Amino acid sequence: MFQQFDRDRNRDRDRDRDRDRDRDRDRGRDRDRDRDRDRDFRRGTPFDIFRFLAPFTPFTPQRPIDGPPFGPPPTFIPQIPIGSFAVDSRAIANCLFRFTYIWPFQIRPFWFYPTFVGPRSVSGFRWNGFNWEFFGIDLREIRFFRCV
Repeated sequence: MFQQFDRDRNRDRDRDRDRDRDRDRDRGRDRDRDRDRDRDFRRGTPFDIFRFLAPFTPFTPQRPIDGPPFGPPPTFIPQIPIGSFAVDSRAIANCLFRFTYIWPFQIRPFWFYPTFVGPRSVSGFRWNGFNWEFFGIDLREIRFFRCV
């Protein structure tokens, strides 16, 4: 009976030792991963010195970050594309942050400045003749579009 008790106690002690060893190994692996992540975050490029020599950018941005374009759309109206094609999100994604003329099915054509393309819709800013207003449209409602 005592031999069985000693065997069980040794087996429990070995299991606890293995569990502690595994926990320490996992903790060390996580610590190494965090250290690598911090090192990569702090790592710069050899050209970072130029940030301190010229802290400003000498050019103005070509497009606004979160708003309508700075000026009105072009004064001309592009020709309607020849042929029929389906308007999908990949096709109109090439027009992001560019002036786009849209021919919808129900309403009159208009200038559009897309800022977001989803799987079934596109949103951005529509020119109403005087200023830009936020607008969204379903891709199924667009008959043709042309980027400028």
